[in-house]
Amino acid sequence: MIELEQIVRTYRRPEGEAVRALDGVSLQVGRGEFVALVGASGSGKSTLLHVLGLLDRPDHGRYHLDGQDMADLSQDAQARLRNERIGFVFQAFHLLPRMSALENVELPLLYSRRTSINGLGLRALEAVGLAHRAEHNPSELSGGQQQRVAIARALVTEPDLLLADEPTGNLDPQSAKEVVAILRSLNSAGRTVVVVTHDPKIAAQCGRVARLDAGRLVAGGTDSTADARAGEEGA
Repeated sequence: MIELEQIVRTYRRPEGEAVRALDGVSLQVGRGEFVALVGASGSGKSTLLHVLGLLDRPDHGRYHLDGQDMADLSQDAQARLRNERIGFVFQAFHLLPRMSALENVELPLLYSRRTSINGLGLRALEAVGLAHRAEHNPSELSGGQQQRVAIARALVTEPDLLLADEPTGNLDPQSAKEVVAILRSLNSAGRTVVVVTHDPKIAAQCGRVARLDAGRLVAGGTDSTADARAGEEGA
């Protein structure tokens, strides 16, 4: 599903110093995989996730999604693809405080090209066990519940790729466990999930761990399913 080839992304500090956040990263993710991106702070995990989610463009290299080169798409086309096929979950929940849980979940549908969106928001809340809190504002929800609303918002357009950046970073252990269980359930239902995490316990529950160090991918960069097929063909 995902193929990155020698991705490079460089930023400049305010004082003018260049920082290479990604330094020749090549990564494959098969459809239906659950991949954890791990590494020390500043290793490039979040930058890589932003490239995968078309929130950031690499300086060099190629990103193919289902065989299509993302560099061939205009910014508008990338925005449509993000809305329709990619769901995002962040450490900070990014819920609008004056809107209900249901209204927050339905926000991505404002940009949808679907002919009918009725019921999708409530169905997404049902998927994370919060349909009964649909009319509550974020201030009336616990941190774990707010993150579940954020997951529902990521699911409302029924994307086939879910990207999560430290989704348990602001949660207590029990809430974190519940969020990981939801992500595992979504993956079991067929969604491809890529999660950035510092927590080794969470990484251990993913199907594959890809490790970054100083902008380079040092382990786990290849689709394990593809590896298995290659091994069978070579046997």
